[in-house]
Amino acid sequence: MAIRKILQFPDPTLKQRAVDVANIDGTIDTLVNDMIETMYDAPGVGLAATQVGSGDRVVVIDPDPENRGNEQLRLINPVITEREGSIIWEEGCLSVVDYTERVKRANRVLVKAWTPDQREIEIDAEGFLAVALQHEIDHLDGKLFIDRISALKRDIYKRKLKKLANSKL
Repeated sequence: MAIRKILQFPDPTLKQRAVDVANIDGTIDTLVNDMIETMYDAPGVGLAATQVGSGDRVVVIDPDPENRGNEQLRLINPVITEREGSIIWEEGCLSVVDYTERVKRANRVLVKAWTPDQREIEIDAEGFLAVALQHEIDHLDGKLFIDRISALKRDIYKRKLKKLANSKL
């Protein structure tokens, strides 16, 4: 296992849509294990393969950082098949440095995916887990949470980034 570099906004790779994994094999196992290690090291509660520069449709989530591994999800080719209700959640992202914002999401989702041991599963999630699943699946579709906020708030964040970059020169 290895810790991989997490890409940061505005890296154009983050805008690319991931492709379905055709074969769940040792390469995918390595990617998933590296992503888990990278997520915990960051630390975060979720990570999409696109965030570490992979074009594979893979996400890892651990919604309970206090008890690592107890609720860990390793999902291959996840798809949201149902959405219900709405919730506003303060989101942050390992690829969007030093910024959080309130984002409107579905309060409940049904996700179908494959596991690394080639089992097809369904996850019926509400609240925080539903938000985390939507956030990570958005990454696979080339979207960041800042794409779901107003243009004004997004511009404020971009100006903040420019200011930070200029101060480091």
